[in-house]
Amino acid sequence: MRTILVADDSIAQRELIASLLTDNGFSVTTATDGVEALEKLKSLVPDLIILDVVMPNLNGYQTCRSIKSDPKTEHIPVILCSTKNTQVDSYWGLKQGADAYIIKPFPHDELLGTVKQLLRNN
Repeated sequence: MRTILVADDSIAQRELIASLLTDNGFSVTTATDGVEALEKLKSLVPDLIILDVVMPNLNGYQTCRSIKSDPKTEHIPVILCSTKNTQVDSYWGLKQGADAYIIKPFPHDELLGTVKQLLRNN
């Protein structure tokens, strides 16, 4: 079973994404911010990571940059998922190493399709 780490400071968003993924056969681990996500990566190597952009302590851009600069985790696909919806936000996310950028609210099939595509390519 593929494992996905979901980091989002919104309980509702975290639970929505986790439920969507578990209902589609994925194992999910959650974190409330970037610091907790990086802490979990010390003992867990997920198949994919979904990060909110706007989080306290360490935002999604900073967390993604940290993940992609570590040789132990640089290969893990990262999806940034945010309400920040300008072209600049998406561009900046991809410049930080994200493999995809999805704008909230998103159609469930868009997130699932992106997850499946990235896992297929990885």
